[in-house]
Amino acid sequence: MLSRVRVWLNRTYAENVFFMDQLRRNPSDRAVEIHATHGDPDSPVLAAADTAEPEPEGLSPAAYVEYALDQCARRGIDVFVPRLHQAAIVAHRAEFTAVGTALLAPTPEAVAVFEDKATAYEAVRSVGVPVPPWRRVRTADELLAAVEELEAAGYRVCFKPAAGAGGVGFRMITRDPFSLTHLNGFPSPYVQLDLVVEALRRAEEPVDWLVMPRLEQPEVSVDCLTGPDNRVRLAVGRTKNGRRRGFTLDERWLAPARLIAEGFGLHHLSNIQFRMLGDRPVLLDVNTRPAGGLHQLSLCGVNAPWAAVRLALGEDPGVIEPPFLGQDYTVVSGPRPVLPAASLPRQRAGADQVPRPAVPEPVRAAPAGEVLPL
Repeated sequence: MLSRVRVWLNRTYAENVFFMDQLRRNPSDRAVEIHATHGDPDSPVLAAADTAEPEPEGLSPAAYVEYALDQCARRGIDVFVPRLHQAAIVAHRAEFTAVGTALLAPTPEAVAVFEDKATAYEAVRSVGVPVPPWRRVRTADELLAAVEELEAAGYRVCFKPAAGAGGVGFRMITRDPFSLTHLNGFPSPYVQLDLVVEALRRAEEPVDWLVMPRLEQPEVSVDCLTGPDNRVRLAVGRTKNGRRRGFTLDERWLAPARLIAEGFGLHHLSNIQFRMLGDRPVLLDVNTRPAGGLHQLSLCGVNAPWAAVRLALGEDPGVIEPPFLGQDYTVVSGPRPVLPAASLPRQRAGADQVPRPAVPEPVRAAPAGEVLPL
């Protein structure tokens, strides 16, 4: 009988409850136990885990590595999927290996390249992957110059932090004056150029932004699984155009994604995003971690989290071809359990095991020929 696999997810996105669901429903029926830590006691990943702990606050990256090594050794973790402090953790891969833990994460070099979006654009452009024009700005004068240059070329202009994830800090530039029109309806990503310039002039410290054209849909996120030998085992594109989602194996998206994953050591799971600049795809972003929407590949008959865990354990799953491409779909939210209030106020001696509430069955693909409404 195959031994159980003990997997740890540290402070991660709520959507990774689906990652955990797929690990438990792996096709080999191998037992998987999941440990989760988080700074938010109401994170659903804590309720979905077999054991859970609050994470200590205020640790430096170096101190967090020591905390993580202790967790792995004390809890017998076989595979660690780090999101928080990923760069510091992968730099100590040898120490985790020494305590019997495999890291489901890329090389330190890959993490360093893609932590900074400007560095990433320079790097992938050097290997022939198209990227949008961009300008790095830190001051109001640099912002104005960048906006005027890109607008003169006919682009709608946006900006975002040079480092960050999840679209945090993304804004569209508009020259329309602020008015009551902007207070109608829901908040908008548009921000008035004069207000941004004024805020920058008042700021005590410079910003670190990329100013670039607003890229158009479709957006295609290519989920890749790459081995330590730099060979991609899985590459599937998830398309997004408004609310409509779908899947693609079109090489105009997959070929550049493979080039990036294999060329920069994006081992294990990564997510490489493209959008349109005019009539051609260009790189939008590279995530050196599993995407929050990775579980959607289950609609193509693929269990990517389990394949990744097998690869981390040295069990090569081989090249994975989706048996089919799922129909178009849309994403809707649903309830997930949380732990009882105040059940994790602090780490308690002798209280390692936290009961896991029942988790709803995941939404599955419709049978062949059946169409689900968007």
